[in-house]
Amino acid sequence: MAEMRLQGKVALVTGAATGMGAAIAKLFAAEGARVAVNYRASEVEAREVVKQISEQGGEAVAVQADVAVESEVARMVASIDERWGRLDILVNNAGWSQVVSHGDLDALTDEIWDRTLSVNLKAPFYCVRQAVGLMRRSGGGVVVNNSSASAWHAAGSSIAYSAAKAGVVNMTKSLARALAPEIRVNAFAPGLVETRFAGWPQSAFERGRETALLGDLVSVEEVAQTALFLAAEASGMTGETLLVDGGKTNLGTKPKV
Repeated sequence: MAEMRLQGKVALVTGAATGMGAAIAKLFAAEGARVAVNYRASEVEAREVVKQISEQGGEAVAVQADVAVESEVARMVASIDERWGRLDILVNNAGWSQVVSHGDLDALTDEIWDRTLSVNLKAPFYCVRQAVGLMRRSGGGVVVNNSSASAWHAAGSSIAYSAAKAGVVNMTKSLARALAPEIRVNAFAPGLVETRFAGWPQSAFERGRETALLGDLVSVEEVAQTALFLAAEASGMTGETLLVDGGKTNLGTKPKV
């Protein structure tokens, strides 16, 4: 039996009730980590993730917090400290977006801007700021941020979302420099992944599959494997962002025959 790569570690995964976050939480638990499954409103789904982890012999707990509110993040980290007394891995996965046509500038309201930046850019910073003390007391650790391929191609769900995710790439570098050598900070940048995020219509996923170089969209499980690599394997990397988009950003789409 292969050695579990996260045995003895404690991980916090934000936005872990569904989609990529749920896949990351379950994979980390399968690799031996005790996992705090953060959610804001999806309590039923978060508790289902915890149940699935428990049924597989892992240990997890659902922790409610709006990560865009720093006082709630502080409470969440304190609860992890009280329960397990350490924190080794922080995965800043929580995100929010609303599809707004890039050409419809008037539709990109202040409300959308503020929520987009709060959840996608400010929240990861809040989580790092609140977690870093416990991580250092634990002997160091790893931060893994969820960015987006839209940080490169600027064609995501909205201009605000693309800008926020580009900010995550830059902030990953800044935090990597600031927290070295005790804490490594890296990011992954998914392309189009079929989840309920942002409310994309099914037709968007179907179009993506038709032109995917690798024949299909990247799955949540493949994204989770990238997060695991950054958390468990990439000991010589910090300040990096890995694209996980089936080659689309660098190579384009499948050519028509």
